Amino acid sequence: MNMKKFFSTLFLALIVTALSAQNEKTLFERVAKMEKKQEWFNLYLNMHAGFDAKFNYDAPGFNRGAFNMQQFRIEATGQVTDWLSYRWRQRLNRGNEGGGMIDNLPKSIDYAAIGVKFNKHLSIFAGKQGVAYGGFEYDLNPIEIYQYSEMIENMSNFMTGLTLIYDINQKHQLQFQALNSLNGSTESEYGIGIEASRLPLVYSVNWNGTMGIYQTRWSASVMNEAKGEYMFYFALGNQFNFSEKCNMYFDIMSSTEQLDRKGIITNMCGGRSAFAGHNTFNAMYNSFVAKVNYRFLPKWNFFAQGMFETASVYKDNGTLEKGNYRTSVGYQGGIEFYPMESNLHFYLAFVGQTHMFTERAKLYGNDNYSTQRVSLGFIYKLPVF
Repeated sequence: MNMKKFFSTLFLALIVTALSAQNEKTLFERVAKMEKKQEWFNLYLNMHAGFDAKFNYDAPGFNRGAFNMQQFRIEATGQVTDWLSYRWRQRLNRGNEGGGMIDNLPKSIDYAAIGVKFNKHLSIFAGKQGVAYGGFEYDLNPIEIYQYSEMIENMSNFMTGLTLIYDINQKHQLQFQALNSLNGSTESEYGIGIEASRLPLVYSVNWNGTMGIYQTRWSASVMNEAKGEYMFYFALGNQFNFSEKCNMYFDIMSSTEQLDRKGIITNMCGGRSAFAGHNTFNAMYNSFVAKVNYRFLPKWNFFAQGMFETASVYKDNGTLEKGNYRTSVGYQGGIEFYPMESNLHFYLAFVGQTHMFTERAKLYGNDNYSTQRVSLGFIYKLPVF
């Protein structure tokens, strides 16, 4: 069977299976034939799985085709009382190693937190949670992502701490957050030779707003990476809901890092061993992400996404001179089929990325390269209970 015929057969089989479902009930309701009447416990399986055909990853041309569970997370949420809620989410296809001496939690846990609502305006969220970074790509459920921008892919997105949430009204919300800046020790993150901070925290302020068709997810963050070393991160997420059929978002993200937290510059310029066992200094990353969705039929959606990113050094750093080292261009497109009113959908997607290195980066053995992937699969936040 050739590749084209295989994709067609598999896609049709998935669609036929989905069409047999008529409405969205939990597995508990279907099996027990009882209606669920409480909201203090809701259990979900977040799944993103499919068949990936990869090109130009290890050598020119087609490299490998294989089935892949890209995302598999179990999640429980609940409204215990009118003022108390909770959320727990853990990634099951990631290692369960401990987080070290900081929060004493495995890195596979995204959320382990409670929410306390004081009144209609003021609430807190305490425990391990997502950092209050802005941007619509960052705000999506990870199962909805075909490939993150390099900015988000290399960030530490889930930390332990406290968020103060102030709902100005139904259209505007402010968040003030203080979380750990590390999941483990300073040495495990940056290597030896870096002095730990006595207060390794990340502070964020976030504005979520709605103004007609325009929505915002803006944030500013400052992170104490190590003693005397800081990261400054800004994200401007902008979404436009043109109609029920069409929407788009445009995210602008920038990170200035006195220590190379993301490690992209470090890895392309010799790795940790070339810099006395720790990450490089004075790294800067910029990212621009745009995505358009168009529901051309009630159950069919077309999407297209583009990404433009740079990795640079903003100040001379030993053997590394100031300037840009790499420009990356990402491109995605595909179709999605929604057989039910729920979020279950099947997809056929093309994902590509091109890396272009400057002459100063090529001195360290880097060469331009591109990768592509064709994926066929499904995405489903399955309500179990």
